Amino acid sequence: MSLKGKVLFITGGSRGIGLQIGKCAAKDGAKVVLAAKTAEPHPKLAGTIYTAAEEVVAAGGEALPIVLDVRDESNVRTAVEETVSTFGGIDICVNNASAISLTNTPDTDMKRYDLMHQINGRGTYLVSKYCIPHLKKSDHAHILNLAPPLDMKPKWFGPHLAYTMAKFTMSMCVLGMAEELKADKIAVNGLWPRTAIATAAVKNILGGEELMKISRMPEIMGDAAYAIFNKNPEVFTGNFCIDDLVLYEEGVRDFSKYAQVPYSELALDFFLPDDTPLPSEIKNS
Repeated sequence: MSLKGKVLFITGGSRGIGLQIGKCAAKDGAKVVLAAKTAEPHPKLAGTIYTAAEEVVAAGGEALPIVLDVRDESNVRTAVEETVSTFGGIDICVNNASAISLTNTPDTDMKRYDLMHQINGRGTYLVSKYCIPHLKKSDHAHILNLAPPLDMKPKWFGPHLAYTMAKFTMSMCVLGMAEELKADKIAVNGLWPRTAIATAAVKNILGGEELMKISRMPEIMGDAAYAIFNKNPEVFTGNFCIDDLVLYEEGVRDFSKYAQVPYSELALDFFLPDDTPLPSEIKNS
């Protein structure tokens, strides 16, 4: 399977994981829509949808940068229409846009609460909703949410209830839409990293340079997403995937290229169930 000619609609595609997923697909000659809010350079965050488009083209694909606020229904509808008008359809929808605030209930102001729920849950639902009619016309349709396994342990809710609820809404979209769209041969899966990923959010919000040093690079998520997109959508659907387990199944045994420190020193991500297995062989990762 190759993604040559396939059309990917990626939210939050101006940097980080979203951009890396687009660049991986671009190596096959895919057509990548980079839909995000960042049209002008941000003082703290590198990259815009336009610089991202240049990277996708350099990687071998076609690119369409679109200014998108996933909270705005009219904006989403117009962005999807522009994609179909430009590229002729949509084969893969990637719901990557997300907002985070690791605050407890008294310290979470309602503006931030609303932002997380509007972007994470509602945005994922809304973008999927408008992509689905076009995905139904594809012969290789996938929806991929950057969403964790639904692990209902109190430890994930107590410290940051608002964020967990918002993020798990994306996961519930995986669970529900996979069942809903099975007859339409549209795969719906979740992808989540085992470790922290070295993105702007990690650096600026979660842990600064120290956490960046013990995180894996976004390339591991791009490679894992690519592997998922190459699976049969009629068979591989309704899964909550962990990045290194996906790649291990694809034959990867050495994960050292994704991190500069040994595996034992890497920072684990949130929401990993206690029984999440490790790849049975890991070298220097």
